[in-house]
Amino acid sequence: MHVEEQIRLRYCGEEMKSLKTVSDAYLLIKDDRIHSFGISSEDKLRDIRMNHLQLTEIDAAGGHVFPSWVDSHTHLVYAGSRENEFVGRLNGLSYEEIAERGGGILQSAARLRLASEDDLFESAKNRLNEIMLLGTGSVEIKSGYGLDMESELKMLRVIKRLKEKSSLTIRSTFLGAHAVPQEYKGNKRDYLKLLINEMLPAIAEEKLADYCDIFCEKNYFTKEDALELFNAANRFGIIPKVHAEQLSHSGGIQAGIESNARSVDHLEFASAEDILLLKKSETMPVLLPGAQFFLGLQNPPARDMINAGLSVAISSDFNPGSCPSGNMNQMVSFACILYKMTPEEAILAATTNSAYAINLSHETGSIAIGKKANLFITKEIPSYSFLPYSFGSNLADRIILNGKLMNKNSF
Repeated sequence: MHVEEQIRLRYCGEEMKSLKTVSDAYLLIKDDRIHSFGISSEDKLRDIRMNHLQLTEIDAAGGHVFPSWVDSHTHLVYAGSRENEFVGRLNGLSYEEIAERGGGILQSAARLRLASEDDLFESAKNRLNEIMLLGTGSVEIKSGYGLDMESELKMLRVIKRLKEKSSLTIRSTFLGAHAVPQEYKGNKRDYLKLLINEMLPAIAEEKLADYCDIFCEKNYFTKEDALELFNAANRFGIIPKVHAEQLSHSGGIQAGIESNARSVDHLEFASAEDILLLKKSETMPVLLPGAQFFLGLQNPPARDMINAGLSVAISSDFNPGSCPSGNMNQMVSFACILYKMTPEEAILAATTNSAYAINLSHETGSIAIGKKANLFITKEIPSYSFLPYSFGSNLADRIILNGKLMNKNSF
């Protein structure tokens, strides 16, 4: 069982190289919180049974107990799929070429505008159940496939319903600056004004977003656009996050740090200078190995970041275009295989550090007394390194969220 004796908000550099574990352990949950844990013994178990008469006991039966995965970057509210783009890339088209032909984000936006709020809720609910059964207990969900006032609010209202109904802990992000919609083609300034002067005030009034994000990238939005948007978001108390340096180096990391962003995500083209700037900031770098793998992009400088003493988080980027998977166990495997992160580093990156990226590491992301009881119990495995080793298997056997045992029909 991977545990913390004291609550840690994040792990940096060398600290990511080791996991504190307890073998032959017990874990006591009271209500929705972790009450205590330690080495099991007959005397200890007898005392627990005497003091907690309504006790329900679960035998891990040779499995390992992990804190639930935390996925701090997803786009899992969407309509339709984009396998046509997958085939297009196999035939030699780039991400940019697909976008220029009306595909990519704009294709998802066209479909989402036609979808009802109820249909979006039901499809997203199914995806949440899917990732829950893979061991995820906390997740961030972005808008950004609406790209107009009505559709962006529709997406964020769906996310609000999911927050209210789901057993998962959910954070919401406004990503109206995901792309410039067709009706504003060649007129990005007016679209930015719409985001700042109309969408942000409406979102703040309904309290629909915890974060505000932007796709800072060539042919999308610039560093200057990001600073302008985040200046407005900060006035409403909506915290910045950035899609940064995914397809080129566009200054997204700098914009994030200057705006006190909680995280900067993707980072395939992060530079040595960016790493130094991140070292001096409180901003979390988040790597998205599923998207990088699926698009065939270059590796981000994960090892350089960790060796420089940075915290690093891992998330999925679950979305219909560049990562149609929210399997965090597989993201941990990719981080080990592609980035040469150790199992310890990758597991911490996908739990405590990813929780930090959405300001949840005081509540979840580790097994610590007082934290929310979000856990999964694996099938019988020989060691925690077996998780990234078994990249094609779902080893999460039993799921506990908010202190309750979940099943495949739970939500």
